[in-house]
Amino acid sequence: MTNKILKVFGLAGLVFLLNACSGVKVTTDYDKTADFSKYKTYEYYGWSQDSDKLLNRFDKERIEKAFGGEFTKRGMKYVESGGDLIVTLFIVTQQKQQTSSTTTGMGGGYGYGGYYGYGPGWGWGGGMATTTYHTYDYTVGTLVIDVYDATEKKLVWESAGEGTINESTKGREERIARAAELIMKPYPVEPIKEK
Repeated sequence: MTNKILKVFGLAGLVFLLNACSGVKVTTDYDKTADFSKYKTYEYYGWSQDSDKLLNRFDKERIEKAFGGEFTKRGMKYVESGGDLIVTLFIVTQQKQQTSSTTTGMGGGYGYGGYYGYGPGWGWGGGMATTTYHTYDYTVGTLVIDVYDATEKKLVWESAGEGTINESTKGREERIARAAELIMKPYPVEPIKEK
């Protein structure tokens, strides 16, 4: 993933399909001078560079709802316009390939034969090993959320989640919610604890 893609005004990744419970790598950065406690409302600017074209309508809505839920947990309210924060989303995928190998062996050994000095003596028997290589293709998705201070018009927080994409529709809504939770976890304001 290039810096150019990451730094474009947006959110990158296919978090909705990521195996959220198995190895989503999260990278985050933020403006340490910003007072995040003062932000009470947020609005969506949209999907950068039409990256939402990679999504069907259902997954797009699931992602927006999942992130909206994370902001709500932090006491923030969604507004259509005039929010304290502007949130943008962006998605990127990358095809990768991996090769694994398995080696199996048999035979071989060192030992002593014979009985009371009769028969064969010390000896060595050679073995045999076979290595099998397996190559498979997989897709890595990266989901980045960028948060801007609406008044100062500057980026104040960015977080990206990267992981292998799981294309199964089973449990997709839960995976999306979990991935959004992991990506939002480093946000400087923690979720409000329920009583």
